[in-house]
Amino acid sequence: MPLLNKVRTAVPGGPGGDTAPSLSRLRTALTLFFALDGFLFAGWVVRIPAIKQQTGASASDLGLALLGVSAGAVVTMTLTGRLCRRHGSHAVTVATAVLLSLSIALPALTHSPLALGLVLLVFGAAYGGINVAMNSAAVDLVAALRRPVMPSFHAAFSLGGMVGAGLGGLVAGSLAPATHLLGLTVVGLLLTAVAGPVLLRQPSPAPPEAIAAERPRGKAGSRGLVLVFGVIALCTAYGEGALADWGALHLEQDLHAHPGVAAAGYSLFALTMTAGRLSGTALLERLGQTRTLVAGGATAAAGMVLGALAPTVWAALLGFAVTGLGLANIFPVAVARAGALAGPSGVAAASTLGYGGMLLGPPSIGFLADWFSLPIALTTVAVLAAGAAVIGYAARNVRAPAPADQR
Repeated sequence: MPLLNKVRTAVPGGPGGDTAPSLSRLRTALTLFFALDGFLFAGWVVRIPAIKQQTGASASDLGLALLGVSAGAVVTMTLTGRLCRRHGSHAVTVATAVLLSLSIALPALTHSPLALGLVLLVFGAAYGGINVAMNSAAVDLVAALRRPVMPSFHAAFSLGGMVGAGLGGLVAGSLAPATHLLGLTVVGLLLTAVAGPVLLRQPSPAPPEAIAAERPRGKAGSRGLVLVFGVIALCTAYGEGALADWGALHLEQDLHAHPGVAAAGYSLFALTMTAGRLSGTALLERLGQTRTLVAGGATAAAGMVLGALAPTVWAALLGFAVTGLGLANIFPVAVARAGALAGPSGVAAASTLGYGGMLLGPPSIGFLADWFSLPIALTTVAVLAAGAAVIGYAARNVRAPAPADQR
């Protein structure tokens, strides 16, 4: 049986090794943190209109304030890798989860765009930090389990986001933003209190010696390889950001869809992405990492061409669904490969590039839509998805935890 498909029952580096049940508990705890991250972020996003009204911000003021999330996240992502190496990814995950839970209540306490931007710097810092820390912890656990389970963690993030958005939509009309966001703080702290001790009691599993030996020795070479997988993450995150901000407008403006149907476009995309991630481990075990990257990129490219250029609403919705399936596992695989190559620093670099892609997508689509048209602009999602497939194939011989027969 290939090494990647076997569950490791003991991890070297500790007295007697970690047992399979302890690794299972770690996996459950990490899954909860991924779900919490998606749940809290989505809960904040659905209250943005109410916070805009509360602060009296114009559209441009709100855009500048929201840059606080991006700025805080990007700066913290570059530092969290060092913190994980010094204090351990488990401790940093718990600390940033506490900070994220506390900071999500702050936007509802602001009454000016400037104050909102400042508190969003804190929220963004916590959001960026927990994403790097928990992905670093997940990379170590994937290596210890010797199974490609990274997509399952990202599926939990997607599911948490769907629950957070759905719950937020239900309570938006009856609860004030301050009450809602404070409730999210309570949920976040309670879940951290339940799952955090599992992480704090156990150090990160040491990577098996055979896997550690495959990591590149030279720092320059390692950085270059991490950059490759960071660019792949950027290509897929670009598509997520573009569809989140422009998908509904394309359906309503260009295809004259009913507003309710148009709003369902991104929900369908998110749903198929979640389904793709839930089946990601089985797909990786069957196809391996390179084939999964190539097939995912090609599928997303075909789906987005249909979604952008289809003449009917239902064909475009089908294209969005196919795009979600294609993009589902590219980001998790790219981050896992970067982490396997360079540890927390690799996760930090790939996550930062990926997050940059999510930020780059919406404004790029907007400029291109002004110059050409929105359907043409959305085809750039297909171009970058195809680019991810090409880069993934070109990087097929990069040495990573998976043995050769799994690539």
